[in-house]
Amino acid sequence: MDPTVATFVVLALAVVGFMTNRLPLVVVALFVPVALWATGVLPLDEALAGFSDPIVLFIATLFVLSEALDSTGVTAWIGQWLERRASLGRAGLLALMVGVTALLAAVISINGAVAALLPVAVVAAARAGIVPSRMLVPLAFAAGAGSLLTLTGTPVNIIVSEAAAEAGGREFGYFEFALVGLPLVLVTAVLVVTLGDRLLPERVPERLAEPAADPRERVRTWRENYGADLDPRRLFTGGVGVVEVVIAPRSTLSGRIVSPGMTTRDENLVVVALRRGDGRSTDPSSDEPSGAMTLQPGDAVLVRGPWDALHRYTQSPDVIAVDSSRSLQRGVPLGRGWRRCLAVLVVTIVLLATGVVPPVIAGLLAAGALVLARVVTVPQAFRAISWDTVVLIAALIPLSGAFVSSGAAEEIADAVLAVVGDGSPRLALLVVCVLTIVLGQFISNVATVLVMAPVALSFAQSLGTSPQPFMMALTVAGAAAFLTPIATPVNLMVLQPGGYRFGDYWRLGLPLALLFLVAAVLYVPVVWPF
Repeated sequence: MDPTVATFVVLALAVVGFMTNRLPLVVVALFVPVALWATGVLPLDEALAGFSDPIVLFIATLFVLSEALDSTGVTAWIGQWLERRASLGRAGLLALMVGVTALLAAVISINGAVAALLPVAVVAAARAGIVPSRMLVPLAFAAGAGSLLTLTGTPVNIIVSEAAAEAGGREFGYFEFALVGLPLVLVTAVLVVTLGDRLLPERVPERLAEPAADPRERVRTWRENYGADLDPRRLFTGGVGVVEVVIAPRSTLSGRIVSPGMTTRDENLVVVALRRGDGRSTDPSSDEPSGAMTLQPGDAVLVRGPWDALHRYTQSPDVIAVDSSRSLQRGVPLGRGWRRCLAVLVVTIVLLATGVVPPVIAGLLAAGALVLARVVTVPQAFRAISWDTVVLIAALIPLSGAFVSSGAAEEIADAVLAVVGDGSPRLALLVVCVLTIVLGQFISNVATVLVMAPVALSFAQSLGTSPQPFMMALTVAGAAAFLTPIATPVNLMVLQPGGYRFGDYWRLGLPLALLFLVAAVLYVPVVWPF
């Protein structure tokens, strides 16, 4: 088969696979390098080259940094700060949420920002008397806009920066994306605040997403259930916490007489309060000392101690944790290690902004420093990496190379230039951005940009222009994935909590996507001239 035809066939099959969602995205992505090798488009080493690409490793390190910010309570602190401002009303709260989401997405990635703030947005909306469907799509869209503030906001930014340099241009600076990203964040905020009420449905979801464990909520529940005077500021700190456990069936703890103030047999945790499994108080006619209780399966106990000891204790077969100790630890604002985490974050941003070392080296240094500083453990760091995303990007990188080596990108560029002529680079830019936006509604923006980048660079080469405006416009168009819930993972994240349907996204997403298109075609070439 002709390499050009084979490349188009592989792309078409991949797009169908992504759109139908019949197979896991990773399986579809892995089909791409195998098919490119099997059809002879690429030799084996080039077909698998994506798995050794520095971009892939750099993206993996960003997940570790995101995990550190989450596990040390930095995101919990941001969330509680937002909740306290629920009295601002819908417009004020939504504008504030958009700003915080955009800033967080610029630092810890789109997915991390929305995952961290989604439960907060649901709680804040409930306290402000707003249905979640009026808040959550704007949250996802704000993360997309916020990804244009820094180099590390999304893998797309890193990909286009490297592509521009390889095409004879230069890499984009760490904060250079903000020249177009900041205006788009501001306009996004204005649009979702002014149009959201009219364009978003007022719908109550069938089932809200389960929020992460909130220590304050748990303490309020424990006060009612245990009848004890509990202070959340004393019970939960950066170093210690409290976990509710239930005595497991056939537990070796059954029959032991315990009372508040005692320490556990394992890990020396302090017993804070006790409660019978059926809710009854202890029998005053029994031989048990006052306040004591003979443990039985189903009884509940509150235990307090260092977080590491709680993590180990809740893994015991003798008890069943009601809430994950790690989930509770994440809910403590500015917990243990947050200063070290922020210090590593600042140094990483400085390294990326100054370009002293390559981005992948800065990412590896950051991940290593977080482990050495005991902010995260090695197993925790590996669990934090979204391997689906890593494999997806690594598997699709060869498709971009195939478009160049097979001549497919050049053929597309020639076909479009034959129609629009070779005298208007702005018209060529419009075609690239429209194709990117349309394709990006059905497959991931990373996959879209990997496919369209060689096409855009072919335009730039044919027209004799700089690759910088084409690559930056491609980034902006790639971020405009607002029309369908399958366009990005964050769009899917808010689907169920907001009670949305497939057709709800385009109403607010269409004017926003058109705005991004205008920015890409008219504004970008002003800042990055042809």
